[in-house]
Amino acid sequence: MAVAFDEMNGPAGLRPAYEKLANWLNETPPEILQYRREEAELLFRRIGITFAVYGDNAATERLIPFDVIPRILSSKEWSLLERGLKQRVKALNMFLSDIYHSRDILRAKVVPDDLIFQNPVFRPEMNGQDVPHDIYVHIAGIDVVRVEADNFIVLEDNARTPSGVSYMLENREIMMRLFPDLFSRHRIAPVENYPDELLAALRSVAPNAASTEPNIALLTPGVFNSAYYEHSFLADKLGVELVEGRDLVVKNDEVFMRTTEGLKQVDVIYRRLDDDFLDPLTFRPDSMLGVPGLMSAYMAGSVTLANAVGTGISDDKAIYSYMPEVVKFYLGEEPILKNVQTWRCREKDDLAYVLDNLKDLVVKEVHGSGGYGMLIGPAATTEMIETFRAKLKSDPDNFIAQPTLALSTCPTCTDAGLAPRHVDLRPFVLTGKDHTTVVPGGLTRVALKEGSLVVNSSQGGGTKDTWVLDE
Repeated sequence: MAVAFDEMNGPAGLRPAYEKLANWLNETPPEILQYRREEAELLFRRIGITFAVYGDNAATERLIPFDVIPRILSSKEWSLLERGLKQRVKALNMFLSDIYHSRDILRAKVVPDDLIFQNPVFRPEMNGQDVPHDIYVHIAGIDVVRVEADNFIVLEDNARTPSGVSYMLENREIMMRLFPDLFSRHRIAPVENYPDELLAALRSVAPNAASTEPNIALLTPGVFNSAYYEHSFLADKLGVELVEGRDLVVKNDEVFMRTTEGLKQVDVIYRRLDDDFLDPLTFRPDSMLGVPGLMSAYMAGSVTLANAVGTGISDDKAIYSYMPEVVKFYLGEEPILKNVQTWRCREKDDLAYVLDNLKDLVVKEVHGSGGYGMLIGPAATTEMIETFRAKLKSDPDNFIAQPTLALSTCPTCTDAGLAPRHVDLRPFVLTGKDHTTVVPGGLTRVALKEGSLVVNSSQGGGTKDTWVLDE
């Protein structure tokens, strides 16, 4: 694996974006930094930000570790990312509209038919179904990694129910409270307007028949969901009702919310519930989380679901491997942000290569998420490698493989002092009726274990505040 790019101290020495931070660190005694770390943890504990770590015997919920050293991007770097993200999400929306309607991309043989029609997250119920304003992905979280100074690469697309934005907002608030002296040395683009941007986007995609002040609700699976804190946090920030399936009822193909003053019609539902559980009359009949009849109201055009039903197809890691071709097909442009080289194990030659090189590759389930169901070859035992070899041989269609990337590093506070740790970035892209917005920053996730490349919070990673310099 190549040597990781150091975002603070590049090959030529200290990089300009980090100069003021470096000066501040030189002036700040280590014990002050440690005190601020402890203070940050105390604040997060008081706020109650937790995340479920499945399979962790010590506790089902814990704090996401927060690192107090910000990650800093120049305005030039951000401009490149912003253009690439907008391009990618535009292509994703066009792709989803196409595969549920005319399917030009399939007729052109750009993407294989079976990857769509045999995909468990493809929703045939959406065939020929128009969605309000032809927008499928209203909120996207695109995971980006960096391997060189000007080389940002998309690692995966999250277009179903992307999470993590509450941590982006809380991280910034904590940093502003604990490090006003460091903030005063920089001009940093704000992230605090994210709730306003999201609310504007959701209002703009209300059904045409809705009033000028559409009623919006955030649909959560409930308190036992690992991201429930974020659901309640966002509902509060947006000033909308947080509802569970039992709070909603469908009458005459319209959705209503039960209130103390009677039924109130809902025009837009920001749903944090997967397709399978949305409507027991259409999807899983055993779902106790959804709303019976919701899909009939959706198909009647009386309510907008954000994100649209059926967007999960674009999260598929096999579909991801075709995204460069998808961008070119719909936009006639080269992708601004490249993909990671990907071997599709469903293809004979690719499978042979992967089986021969398992110790050097990262192997992922095509429907996997959260860092689960994957093999990191260089860090795996012989037993783990052989277990994955058997999985690949028995079900190759279910896997893709990628090279083990040298993710860039940022300075991070550890018990032994400052040390480089690998990071990725999840910017959040909002698409409304008339425009697309990318809030400057996003959620930087950091692998806290030395040498680890696994940044997922569900796998023990932490987070950082992401600063975009407003130059």
